[in-house]
Amino acid sequence: GRIIVTSSVTGPKVSMPGSGAYATSKAAVTGFIHTAAIELAADNITVNAIEPGYIDTPGLSGLKARFGAERISHFIPAKRLGRPEEIAGPMVFLASDESSYVTGETIVVDGGARLPESPLFAG
Repeated sequence: GRIIVTSSVTGPKVSMPGSGAYATSKAAVTGFIHTAAIELAADNITVNAIEPGYIDTPGLSGLKARFGAERISHFIPAKRLGRPEEIAGPMVFLASDESSYVTGETIVVDGGARLPESPLFAG
């Protein structure tokens, strides 16, 4: 069996002012994934997550309205927002037999947004 959770890079990997409750809840999801993976491994059930970054969905509309998509994209090494369908490939992998030995992990899908040490180096 497979359990695949959609989480976020915000909380487990990065944060920003005003995101305390959201970041805390997503960090807790990571703890759940680790614990569930340990508890369910003997039953041949894997537990993993996808951690999207800035994906162009309705959930990003407030941030886009406040800062603009171009300004957000400027700080992403890929220089664009992600598309929802770009989350599908990693999910299909985690649901497949090819990932049968992967458990307790997260796959970050963020166009490299969390990589720069400083936004000054993002371009």
